[in-house]
Amino acid sequence: MASLNRVVMQRESRDWITSLGPEKLDVLELSGKWGQGFPFRSYLALNRWKFDPCKGPMLDDRGKVVRFDLILANQVWEHLDRPYAATRNIYRMLRPGGWFWVAVPFLAPFHGAPVDCSRWTARGLKNLLVEAGFDPDRVQGHQWGNRHVAARNLELPWPPELREDDDLSNDPDFPVVAWAMAQKDGSQ
Repeated sequence: MASLNRVVMQRESRDWITSLGPEKLDVLELSGKWGQGFPFRSYLALNRWKFDPCKGPMLDDRGKVVRFDLILANQVWEHLDRPYAATRNIYRMLRPGGWFWVAVPFLAPFHGAPVDCSRWTARGLKNLLVEAGFDPDRVQGHQWGNRHVAARNLELPWPPELREDDDLSNDPDFPVVAWAMAQKDGSQ
């Protein structure tokens, strides 16, 4: 069953990734395997224990930065001690014209795995991405949530599972999740 907190974000993000033409993309996912359902040209899934973006960009055997067309980070940036450094390193790992997609909880309980460090709104994510080097005109920030979902976030077990009667409308004053897509300049 789907997580209530992620259902709208995942639906809108699936549509966006599909619009990019996934079959022509080399992709790195740093947060599990949410992207494995897409027909990417190549797909590498690593958790943050195998690759810590805070420490530097991913390097190949010759010491060169490994580059991707799309990097996905689903519900992991809130666990990073150095999210600004990590975002700058992700920027370095994108090919010219490449995309970074990041999704984070906003109104959610503490969930240390092993740490829980940050929360961002859509505007906060955009600011993070701009500070990492992305052109503000190439960043889109989104957020979703409402009072109903916020209240369900108090339930155990957490996160709440989607039910048929859940309200999926958006109330901008009660974001539960935020996500952003940023494109690296095509000339870099």
